[in-house]
Amino acid sequence: MSVETKISDREIIAALQGGLPIVAAPYTEVADKLGMSETDLVTQIAAMKDSGAIRRIAAAPNHYKLGMVANGMTVWDVEDAQVAELGAKIGALPFVTHCYERPRARDQGWPYNLFAMVHGDSPDEVEAKRAEIAAILGDACHGHDILYSKRILKKTGLRLRKRG
Repeated sequence: MSVETKISDREIIAALQGGLPIVAAPYTEVADKLGMSETDLVTQIAAMKDSGAIRRIAAAPNHYKLGMVANGMTVWDVEDAQVAELGAKIGALPFVTHCYERPRARDQGWPYNLFAMVHGDSPDEVEAKRAEIAAILGDACHGHDILYSKRILKKTGLRLRKRG
């Protein structure tokens, strides 16, 4: 009599977090390594997506290699009462790849509470995108800046570690 052991969501994420293998049937290969069927793996991945535990499985392009060499984290001093609503609008822009509300550090000279990452082929392109964001924020914005990347030192998604 065999008892089927359920593979945890965490184990599946750990198996996928480095990327899918470049083979004809990547889910079959991952499922085999986990000791489960491909159908069960895909079903469990879909359930994790439906629950919000994962957002997607996607390619992770290197924007520098694709010619997008101007990369700027735009930072904004936005009225606290409006940051959630306006942040949602900024986050919905197709050229914004990351958008966060973060606490201010006014006592350290940092008034910004809204952050939006944009990429472009040139600083002029990033500046044009910054102008689009500024137009949306309007009078609710009291200041902004752009922090340009110089080079990638490390870039990964969240990496789960083994517990224990």
